[in-house]
Amino acid sequence: MPRALLSVYDKTGIVEFASALHALGWSLLSSGGTARVLTEAGVPVVDVAELTGLEPILDHRVVTLHPAVHGGILADRSQQSHLDELAQHNIETIDLVVVNLYPFTSSPSVELIDVGGPAMVRAAAKNFAHVGVVVDTADYADVVEMIEGDYFNVNARRMLAQKAFRITSAYDAAIASWLADESPDRSAATVPPILTLVAERAEILRYGENPHQTGARYRLPGVESWWDSAVQLHGKEMSYLNVYDAEAAWQLVSRFDRPAAVIVKHANPCGVALGDNVLEAYTRAHAADPVSAFGGVIAVNREIDQAVAEQIAQVFTEVVIAPSFSAEALEVLCVKENLRLIEASAPYNSMAINVRSIDGGLLVQSTDEVDEPLDDFEVVTTRVPTDEEWQDLLLAWHTVASTWSNAIVLARHDIVVGIGGGQPNRVDAARIAIGRAGESTRGAVAASDAFFPFGDSVAELAAAGITAIIQPGGSMRDSESIEAANTHSIAMVFTGTRHFRH
Repeated sequence: MPRALLSVYDKTGIVEFASALHALGWSLLSSGGTARVLTEAGVPVVDVAELTGLEPILDHRVVTLHPAVHGGILADRSQQSHLDELAQHNIETIDLVVVNLYPFTSSPSVELIDVGGPAMVRAAAKNFAHVGVVVDTADYADVVEMIEGDYFNVNARRMLAQKAFRITSAYDAAIASWLADESPDRSAATVPPILTLVAERAEILRYGENPHQTGARYRLPGVESWWDSAVQLHGKEMSYLNVYDAEAAWQLVSRFDRPAAVIVKHANPCGVALGDNVLEAYTRAHAADPVSAFGGVIAVNREIDQAVAEQIAQVFTEVVIAPSFSAEALEVLCVKENLRLIEASAPYNSMAINVRSIDGGLLVQSTDEVDEPLDDFEVVTTRVPTDEEWQDLLLAWHTVASTWSNAIVLARHDIVVGIGGGQPNRVDAARIAIGRAGESTRGAVAASDAFFPFGDSVAELAAAGITAIIQPGGSMRDSESIEAANTHSIAMVFTGTRHFRH
């Protein structure tokens, strides 16, 4: 008679699964809470304590860690010497191990580090030639079907073993990550000597960056993300660039407390504005660069109502993200077959690290947070920004940090009026931003993601009518930029922090 050992944290479907195994002629072993649930449901089980001759000890830290259990799992049935040893010690084989682990990622602590569970899972997965292992409740029905059909063979067990090792490796990685987070050495969390990233596939994407590429979005277990609560209300499946642009748009719009609208194209903002309401913010953002907004991704930080929806519907848009959509707004927008609507109930939550692939490895860095205290900012010119200039400087500063470097951003009256990004030199970035802004440049303020190496960029901005500038500072020639600003009565603020983005 084949034997199965069942010891699960998640009891979902376990009674039905165990009942099916029993009906198929399997003998069932179990322990602790699982044994209690099965017994109460009338499913006959043998407690592991009867097998080992020992009651659980050390507050149930040691239950299944015993040769009678692991010998029965690990024995190679094709080796007569193994079978002889089992007989010598009165150990019977175990043919199926059903285990799921304590959910360490939800509320990590030392007491939730499962030892016996992973040990049984690894033992069964190692011996997949003879033993099956089930770690996912979603596999119960398939396993029963395979046993009934007499095709629970080595290939099926190999697939289950593969999943089992992925689960245990993810579990160990979560523990290592938690221990690093608890360490007083912060580098242990951001740039550890050994970096283990385990990700679960959240969705298969329509295609990758280009149609001939495949793509998928993965999630990191235990890491809070706005994607976890995001719901796609309408539209076809997301593509790689849809996700990439949506990430950039939601990150930027989440920085603002006032009603805000952000339009992103190729991961760069092309429209950003604040307003008394979302309609005003979106109308301003779109009007600033309507050509670039075509085919973009829109994110707003307030509910989209019918009036906003009617404005959005006038332009081809790939994705719209908002905390909520009114019923009337959905009626307007759902007419657009190709428009994807994402309801995002959680704000953007930056990961601790940023990872990028290189040939044969990864580049890893701590995440660039745009959260400098205003008290750290320093006005370095004779003239101090007015209250209105300060407001626009902060809008431009938050926007330039989300723009490909080298970047210059111009803002005026709560609207980003010009963006020059992705340029190899800062003067060209300034010229592009000025060209985009047109007549709106006069009276606008400017933000630079990095210091001005020379005074030429300041002179360029001054000639266009810029009245205030915010930049990190830190150049050996800062004095040239400050002198140029004073010459043109421009207020200049140093933040002390560079925000390159590539």
